[in-house]
Amino acid sequence: MVATSACDQNGSKSSNAHYGDCPVSGQYGEFHLTPETAGALTVKTTLPAPGWWNGDTADTVKSGYEYCMAANIAYRSGLDRVKVLNAPFPQVVSGRTSDFDLALAQITITPERSKVADFSPPYLSSTLGVLIRDGEKIDQNNIRDVRIGVAEGTTGEEFVKDRIKPTRPVTAFANDPEMITALEDGRIDAVVHDTTILLAYPQKQESRVSLVGQYRTDQGYGALYPKGSPDRDELDRIIRQLIDDGTLAKLSAVYLGAAFGRDPAKIPYFTVDDNS
Repeated sequence: MVATSACDQNGSKSSNAHYGDCPVSGQYGEFHLTPETAGALTVKTTLPAPGWWNGDTADTVKSGYEYCMAANIAYRSGLDRVKVLNAPFPQVVSGRTSDFDLALAQITITPERSKVADFSPPYLSSTLGVLIRDGEKIDQNNIRDVRIGVAEGTTGEEFVKDRIKPTRPVTAFANDPEMITALEDGRIDAVVHDTTILLAYPQKQESRVSLVGQYRTDQGYGALYPKGSPDRDELDRIIRQLIDDGTLAKLSAVYLGAAFGRDPAKIPYFTVDDNS
């Protein structure tokens, strides 16, 4: 994804600055990075991710919460492009690649992931939602006895196996659309995945799924950096500024609010019987 822009002779942003469809704010070039690609902020993510990255491929994304978050980081760093790299989620969090400046892919900060990569301050709290087919009766009391689908390599997969402890096999999927299709087709009975991701699916036209509950995790999403990144401190400062000046709250209202279609706080909270 290439977004063009221009600067005047004083280094401030000109009026025709453009990063996809994203609004940008703050002071252009206030922060200084040593980017992977000259003149660009290289961001790794996993597509599709409606609401977060609006577009099915790296070169069609022009808006979304995390894409516009990246656009604002680029702008405040004096970088005129956002270069998007699409990769499977397990690869993004593996710590085995360093060809990017940061990854934004609704990544929950965990101690295990922090061993192989570095993280920003959390920019959004996360819970795990439960998605089922319309008309089914699945709740916290019987979810252990149904066929659950999870996204491969996610905290949802760990939570299901370690906390819910289902009596039937758990199926891990390489991507979200494949997992949702399996649910709609009756190959699995429930999906446990990030609430902020699952909220988009019941809003789709001809949807046959419902979000019936969520589990608290006391965790949050963070930007992931290659381990030992020289830009970690500077990127942390930018992200804290985006949080403190309300930029991320505005992006959430514009992009996630439209994708969610409902207030996440009003979804019932499920509890886990740890004695099971």
